[in-house]
Amino acid sequence: MSENTNVYQIVQQQIKEAVDMLGLDYTVFEMLKQPQNVLEVSFPVKMDDGSIKVFRGIRSQHCDVLGPFKGGLRFHPTVEMDEAKALSMWMTFKCAVVGVPYGGAKGGIECNPKEMSQGELERLSRGFIKNVANFIGPEKDIPAPDVYTNPQVMAWMMDEFSKVRGYNNFGIMTGKPINIGGSKGRSEATGRGCVYVTREAVKELGWNMKDMKVVVQGFGNAGSIAAKLLYDMGATIVATNDSVSGVYSEEGVNPYELEKYKKETGSVKNYPGTENVTNSELLTLECDILIPAALENQLTQANASDIKAKIIAEAANGPTTPEADKILFEKGVITLPDILANAGGVTVSYFEWVQNLQNFYWTEDEVNNRMEEMMVDAFKSCYKTRESYDVHMRTAAYLLAVQRLADAMKTRGWLN
Repeated sequence: MSENTNVYQIVQQQIKEAVDMLGLDYTVFEMLKQPQNVLEVSFPVKMDDGSIKVFRGIRSQHCDVLGPFKGGLRFHPTVEMDEAKALSMWMTFKCAVVGVPYGGAKGGIECNPKEMSQGELERLSRGFIKNVANFIGPEKDIPAPDVYTNPQVMAWMMDEFSKVRGYNNFGIMTGKPINIGGSKGRSEATGRGCVYVTREAVKELGWNMKDMKVVVQGFGNAGSIAAKLLYDMGATIVATNDSVSGVYSEEGVNPYELEKYKKETGSVKNYPGTENVTNSELLTLECDILIPAALENQLTQANASDIKAKIIAEAANGPTTPEADKILFEKGVITLPDILANAGGVTVSYFEWVQNLQNFYWTEDEVNNRMEEMMVDAFKSCYKTRESYDVHMRTAAYLLAVQRLADAMKTRGWLN
């Protein structure tokens, strides 16, 4: 399969390989290869200058055999249906791997939020919800923040949905501000969950975290949190980067001090005591653990042979292409796939939803402890599957997820 293959085709191929390896009825593949529902809407929004602009929104709902649909909602100039379909499918498998009772969903609104005022973004958010209100709900589909959406957008959407229904409905959205039903620990969840599975991999291999040299690609929310937590565990953070530049020090950097420096200067570039490195240089540095926490398709056929890390923990979605996966597996690299390594976010989103439904809220320690338990269990299940089938961790995660989905389909009578 070419590295230019459509992401929708990539996920379909991953499903087919898992179904074939497990010897499942081909009907399982037929049911999982495409979303159950897709929706496209067009709706008007009044702009600040008094003009009316029509926007396009989409939502893909993949498979709800394990529970209601769940997934991000983005504001972006290039919202594509095939990408939304693929991301909704990956979300289904992510939830199945970590044991969260959800199916996958994804969607977005085609717009450029950087060119819109707060008032226009609010009217856009509310207009979209009015048009999809019958398509979503706390028992049906629960959106969450994604690219260029945030807690404030979720607040507007929750409020509009509540107006449509005629009563407060905090459980319709996750990723909300804490003062209107958000969960403590949500902002750190993706990075924290990645660290939990990385720690378990280090333990499984019989290594000591204090001996680990770590490269973190992407010093944003997930990457900076992962770097700080691993630093607290004794690991040495030798390199990281942002959209401007990367920095490297063989002796390591203090991510807490680096974070302060970035806030003051706008970038990690020229951090004292380090040398600047490019993104391509950073990925191939000598290290034990590499955490891609930036964009998709970073590890490819072109650079996989030069990767020196022994563990790759995917805090980002889709950072490794299928061709790179094969090369890394042959090199003996342990790849902790995105559907496992960055599942901390959806896990705590699930906790937020549960708290909303109960109207009973947990402490941050309770959230983190519950998430740790689920992430550790998910890692152990994936690692056991990896050893049983002698496959790399990504394939093991898909085998585990597809088997759980197929079991649920059989139990519910979908395969009869």
